Amino acid sequence: MYTFKKEERLCNKRLIDKLFHSGSSFLCYPFKVSWLYNVEPQQYPVQVLFAVPKRRYKRAVDRNLIKRCMREAYRLHKQQSLYHLLQAADKTIVLSIGYIGKEIAPYSLMEKKMLKLLTQLAQQLVATNDTVV
Repeated sequence: MYTFKKEERLCNKRLIDKLFHSGSSFLCYPFKVSWLYNVEPQQYPVQVLFAVPKRRYKRAVDRNLIKRCMREAYRLHKQQSLYHLLQAADKTIVLSIGYIGKEIAPYSLMEKKMLKLLTQLAQQLVATNDTVV
């Protein structure tokens, strides 16, 4: 339940390009979220990509720390916020979460914002699902 396996990570270059060119996005500071419904079959309802810009954080240890915190917050909250909704609707999405904060936020703040981000994403999914059906 609280796992984050390789199959849940977004690695397909074609899907990543499609996500950034034709996906929807929104801001939930310190995160920028892009998402897109995926028509290809996936083992999990969401494939996710975490990004931290090298331009802002020159040191790899800082980028890795931020990504580790983002992954952990996502792993703990994905099930109740996102997976139940998508499994009920029988849909799959690809998701990108980029860190746009100016400084390294403490984990407690990242976790709170990740929960807000997942709630906001769920609302958008419900809104687009209503217009599609």
